[in-house]
Amino acid sequence: MSELSEPLEVLLIHGAWHGSWAFDLLTPYLLDAGWTVRTVELASVGSATVDVHDDADVVRESLASNPGPTVVVGHSYGGVVATEGAAGAPNLVGLVYLCAAMPEVGQSVWTDYNDAGQVPDWIKVDAAAGLVRALDGERVFYNDCPADLASRSTALLRPQSLKTFMTPVKAAAWRDAPSAYLVCDDDQCTAPSAQEAFATRAAQVQHIAAGHSPFLSQPEAVAEFITTASGAFR
Repeated sequence: MSELSEPLEVLLIHGAWHGSWAFDLLTPYLLDAGWTVRTVELASVGSATVDVHDDADVVRESLASNPGPTVVVGHSYGGVVATEGAAGAPNLVGLVYLCAAMPEVGQSVWTDYNDAGQVPDWIKVDAAAGLVRALDGERVFYNDCPADLASRSTALLRPQSLKTFMTPVKAAAWRDAPSAYLVCDDDQCTAPSAQEAFATRAAQVQHIAAGHSPFLSQPEAVAEFITTASGAFR
C-alpha cells in the first residue's frame, strides 16, 4: 500500500441515494496511507427541494472551513457535485472520479426524465413528489460485494431529489485542476463506455474489475488508486 509523501486531506463525496456510510470500509485504508479523511452528507438525499447547486454548496463550505490542501473524490453523482463544488477552491489539489459523472459546464445528469431511453428501468421517477428512487440496489450498485454487505447497503438507500439530475452545473473544477478517473469495468449502474467518455477529460485513467461501489468491494485498491493518483497532482 502506497503512502503519502506529505500530509493531505481527502474529501469523499458520496453518490445519489447514498450517504457517507458508503466510505466506512475505505476510510481505514486511507488513514493508514497518511490521509486526513473528511466526508459530507449531501442535502439532496431524502429531500425533494435540493438541486446540484445546493449540494455543491455543501462541498464548497467543507473546503472553505478546512483550508488544508485537499483532494476531492466524487463517486457517481458525487462527481457532478465535485465538479461544481470544488471549482475555484484555493486549497484544491486535484480531483478523483470513481465511476462518476464528470460534466462540462451547462450539462446535467439528465435532460428529460420522460425519455424512457434515458432513464434505466431500475430507477423510479416520482415526479409528483420530486423524488427519484433506486430499485434493485443489490444488483445495480453492489453486484460484486458479499451478499450480506450488499443487503445491508441496499437497506440504507434513500430517495434522491429529482432536481439534482435535471440541474446543469455552473462550473467545472476539472478544467483548472488535475484529475484522475477510475473506470469500473463490471459496473451495472454507469456503463463502462460512458465512464470512458468522461475519463477522456482526466489526465490519469485506470480500469478496475469492479462494480459500481469499488470502495465497498475493493476498498484497499481504491485507496491505492487515490493515493497514487494524488502523487501526480503536486
